[in-house]
Amino acid sequence: MTDGKPEEKTEGKFRAPRNRTLTLSPDERAHYTQQLVKLESAIAPALLQNKTINQDLFEILDWLPTQFVDLLFIDPPYNLTKSFGASSFRERSLSAYQAWLESWLPKLLKILKPSASVYICGDWRSSAAIQLVAEQYLIIRNCITWEREKGRGAKANWKNCSEQIWFCTASEQYTFNLEAVKLKRRVMAPYTDATGNPKDWEKTENGNYRLTHPSNLWTDLSVPFWSMPENTDHPTQKPEKLLAKIILASSNPGDCIFDPFLGSGTTSVVAKKTGRSYVGVELDPLYACLTEKRLAIANQDKAIQGYAEGVFWERNSH
Repeated sequence: MTDGKPEEKTEGKFRAPRNRTLTLSPDERAHYTQQLVKLESAIAPALLQNKTINQDLFEILDWLPTQFVDLLFIDPPYNLTKSFGASSFRERSLSAYQAWLESWLPKLLKILKPSASVYICGDWRSSAAIQLVAEQYLIIRNCITWEREKGRGAKANWKNCSEQIWFCTASEQYTFNLEAVKLKRRVMAPYTDATGNPKDWEKTENGNYRLTHPSNLWTDLSVPFWSMPENTDHPTQKPEKLLAKIILASSNPGDCIFDPFLGSGTTSVVAKKTGRSYVGVELDPLYACLTEKRLAIANQDKAIQGYAEGVFWERNSH
């Protein structure tokens, strides 16, 4: 019981009444399964636009079109043992993980336009291998560290609550929309000029704020949890705000965003909410159907937590 109300049991789990985690009924799963794409041969880019491919990436690599993607977001299994629905990944040596990356990343890069950007996610176990592979085939521009405030404490080690994202480009010509990704922060020391006017900040009825340039340290994200409408049961779901930063910075309206390890669909959903087209590949049929449900919801609700009025807001400030 929670707040005097019975808990709801869905998909074998008990959920509190205020739990907003997205689930699928049997009828919904049957409905959304019909929308998923299965490739049997090479296919034109137009036929993939705004689709979720429910297959193993490694089975379809040779069938993907060339040079049709403006932004590639890669969130592969990190180098640790973890289950993802019906599939799993096992931890291996750093050299073996590097070899695994090299077995598919170069083949995948054929889908990129010459002006495309690539973002590759990792953690401290996998980032060294990611850098070694990425620098062979791409131009590495930066390494973003973002605070993942969830995480278990450790008795004999530092708590692990950060992850990395390698920002790369296919060439020297690429998109970066600085003004689209500035962060609005509270002004703690409101300096004024000689006439008493705000210096590089804005005074409002709700407080004093300053627009700041985006850095490679992101501490303003909230990992999806049970009270957030974007939350699913995917074990490594990325926040919509994280994808919004990347998509708004490194693509333009109408561009194509590709995610080869789509999970429960955050990349596709944010692409849709921001006026881009999308293609995603996801092996697990449940997560692929959750993607389609989230995309349907995005037809009516384009809100992204932490992004409003055309700017990103410091966590818990809007």
